[in-house]
Amino acid sequence: MTSPLPLRSPRLHFDLTTVQLFIAVAELGGITRGAERLHLAPAAASRRVLELEAQLGVALFERLPHGMAVTEAGRALLAHARGITHTVQRMQDDAASFIGGDLGVVRIAAPKSAVIQFLPFDIQRCAAACPGVRIDLQEMNSLEVQQSLRRGTVDIGIYEGSLGMIDLPTAPYRHDRLVLVVARDHALAGHAQVTSDDVLDCDLIVLGEGSAISLGLERLAEEAGRVLRMRMRVGGFDSIAALVAQNLGCGVMPEAVAGEVAGGSRFVRLPIDAPWAQRQFVLCHRPADALSSAAQGVLKVLAQNA
Repeated sequence: MTSPLPLRSPRLHFDLTTVQLFIAVAELGGITRGAERLHLAPAAASRRVLELEAQLGVALFERLPHGMAVTEAGRALLAHARGITHTVQRMQDDAASFIGGDLGVVRIAAPKSAVIQFLPFDIQRCAAACPGVRIDLQEMNSLEVQQSLRRGTVDIGIYEGSLGMIDLPTAPYRHDRLVLVVARDHALAGHAQVTSDDVLDCDLIVLGEGSAISLGLERLAEEAGRVLRMRMRVGGFDSIAALVAQNLGCGVMPEAVAGEVAGGSRFVRLPIDAPWAQRQFVLCHRPADALSSAAQGVLKVLAQNA
């Protein structure tokens, strides 16, 4: 049952521990478990949560017989709480980098495709152009990159452009081309190239939910009025290649990645004759006035690909 709506305090006054406790209780589903994570007494933790609800003027949790569930208001405010903790972590990291002799930390988020194909070379260029700047590279799918940019938990993000733009500064980054990877004895192995229909006729091994390639294939099937024959979901292109090698399905992946993970005699890499197989990546970043000088320097190097 939901607690009565607390009376809102005219001023917000809470500390970082309370914010971290709010996150812990939401993630763990109970005051006791949340208190244990932060090494607090349960009674003190309960009092902190009640005081936070009173200051905000909303119930953050629904009190249940065997735990606590986040309310709709709590879910909305949880994103802000996580943003606060990320900002504090960034502050600590930046301070530590200066103490260690660095000139700052720049957080970049990018999907696996960009990490494998482009970023090793580009980060090397950044290191040469911005000595003393440390880059914290976080690999995530394109949807997660967009979410991290919106929350402000990364400085710069790279994502696949077919997902659409977000309300932050963007520029073209790099592009790639998708191919269909099949086993040497697959029925399509003798073809010079394949069509969208050929791809949709295959049993596909795809990356996890939220990957731009998986979302693109699902969109392709929907537009064709077909059901995507998704045989398995895996975590990486190397896993796709291992399964394709046993002729357990086919995989769609960037041509350059396929050359690395599926370059042996057991595979055939087939160009896809369709516009959707040509992909444009987007370089996106926080507003310029919110970027540190270190992040601005790294952005300038990455934007040279525009």
